[in-house]
Amino acid sequence: MKTFPLETMNLEEAMKKQFQIVDCITRNFEGSEILTRGDLGVVPGYNQPITTNKVESVLKELFTAEAAMLVRGAGTMAIRLSLHAASKKYGKTVLVHDAPVYPTTQTSIEMLGLKTVVADFNQPEAITTALAENDIQLAIVQFTRQKPDDAYQPEAVIQKIKKQNKDIVIITDDNYSTLKVPKIGVECGADLSCFSTFKLLGPEGVGCIVGDAQLIKALRKENYSGGLQVQGFEAIAVLQGLIYAPVALAISSQVSDEVKTRLNSGEVKGVKQAFIANAQSKVIIVEFDQPIAEEILKQAEKRGAAPNPVGAESKYEFVPMFYRLSGTFRAASPESTKTMIRINPMRAGADTIIRIIKESIEGN
Repeated sequence: MKTFPLETMNLEEAMKKQFQIVDCITRNFEGSEILTRGDLGVVPGYNQPITTNKVESVLKELFTAEAAMLVRGAGTMAIRLSLHAASKKYGKTVLVHDAPVYPTTQTSIEMLGLKTVVADFNQPEAITTALAENDIQLAIVQFTRQKPDDAYQPEAVIQKIKKQNKDIVIITDDNYSTLKVPKIGVECGADLSCFSTFKLLGPEGVGCIVGDAQLIKALRKENYSGGLQVQGFEAIAVLQGLIYAPVALAISSQVSDEVKTRLNSGEVKGVKQAFIANAQSKVIIVEFDQPIAEEILKQAEKRGAAPNPVGAESKYEFVPMFYRLSGTFRAASPESTKTMIRINPMRAGADTIIRIIKESIEGN
């Protein structure tokens, strides 16, 4: 299997991103405000906590966007609301990649009654043809890979669509890529970027939309009730996670590269080969000589590996995760489930991961 992982920030670049985040915070908050848990409720003039409003200003500045909005429902709801706002204003025909659509996004497409037009984003000419032959108003670009052989560069896809029709509203699914890759969707020319802050060491169930000010303004008008507001203490927790996420994710990426190299050098008997893939997080795909993937997962859990994700790189996840291939990868390559697993290092080192693999094979 040949994979094409996204280019991620190295440790030095991640440190600079951390410093940038802190600098943005100091430009929007007084020091004493950071030493609190924030305010609550629908404050007159804001219709949300003032703290939340300031955190959104930080996010707007950090990603060089027109506006930012924290929403309930994590990344799923960020995407759903973005699709709703864009389709309500511009139309219901959306361009998608020719691959299994992430399940929650597919649910949103169906809920909103959107019509999809499919094009292989790996083939620029396929995008050209799809746009020429169809009246398309929207496009969804998922940053992470939807199938093993995906090789497209998200920024190139965004620029290709905009060059052919600048009026198409592009929404990017930046889940599993925000603060890993150098730029998110809006920084590449998209109209709206969506991601979960829970995947960035933040609070449960809080998503973020950044981008077009008019679309976000329309969403604010619809999401006015007190129960929909992200409270001040949650918004502060978003910042706390964002600060530490880039460096933590860069270290994890570095560990993944080391594990791949060591496995491919033949260090562990029974491992056929290893790959780095964005599926959906950046992970190590390990292929075994024999169809023992299911048993390896059972053995790995006994040796301390997490058997499933919580939020996929959430604040709760620090032991390495040994898990089945992602749903989109399984749909694209069903036969691989017997011989392959994915490993996310989380906060573990390469020695720990190699040891668990060895012991799991021996215990099989």
